Amino acid sequence: MPTNTTDPIDPTHPHRPTPSTLIHPAPYYSQWASPELVPAIIAGTVEAAEDPRWPEYGADNPEEYAWWSWRLCGMACLRMALAFWRHPVPTAMDLATACLDAGAYVRHEDGLHGLIYAPFASYVERHWGLLAQSRPELPREELPALIGAGRLVLLSVHPAIRDADPEPPHRGGHLVLAVGVTPDHVVIHNPSGFPGRSQEFAHVDWPTLDRVYAGRGVVLGLRD
Repeated sequence: MPTNTTDPIDPTHPHRPTPSTLIHPAPYYSQWASPELVPAIIAGTVEAAEDPRWPEYGADNPEEYAWWSWRLCGMACLRMALAFWRHPVPTAMDLATACLDAGAYVRHEDGLHGLIYAPFASYVERHWGLLAQSRPELPREELPALIGAGRLVLLSVHPAIRDADPEPPHRGGHLVLAVGVTPDHVVIHNPSGFPGRSQEFAHVDWPTLDRVYAGRGVVLGLRD
């Protein structure tokens, strides 16, 4: 069950209080098939193609899985949101294929361009019937009100959010799912987080978020 305590006034809706602590009980998915292997895969001591659970990803072979698994943080976030709102949860590869068709990913000879927010949001609304808002500008000050309104939010952050690097080289480049807030933290599911530390329901203090957050994302929710 979500954690919920009371409440300052939400300045965007003066008659609606904003929970000071609210954590939605969203299920967790890693962007790799084996969440427990994430530290070793990121460190390079285990190749992604060696992940024994790779068939669960929907890939045709371990090499295809390895290539895509480094790139599908956004699909992991979407799978979490679909599970939270009790939709069927396709494999990561099935969602990636749909997003390629929708223009939310574009493959090129050097890799993959995306996740591209506007076509992704259109795909989510059209195919899944959810509210999905592409937000090229999304101040982090809006997060408590969005979470309080029942939303989940994809946030563009630097991957160093997993270990609270005090000096990341830039902001953005990776997607996490904001599932809650407290007075001092945003609570996230991180598709590339480390188990027991920064994977699910990870509490990230606001100053750390400010160092890694690119100020953009996608807001997901049920239609009013």
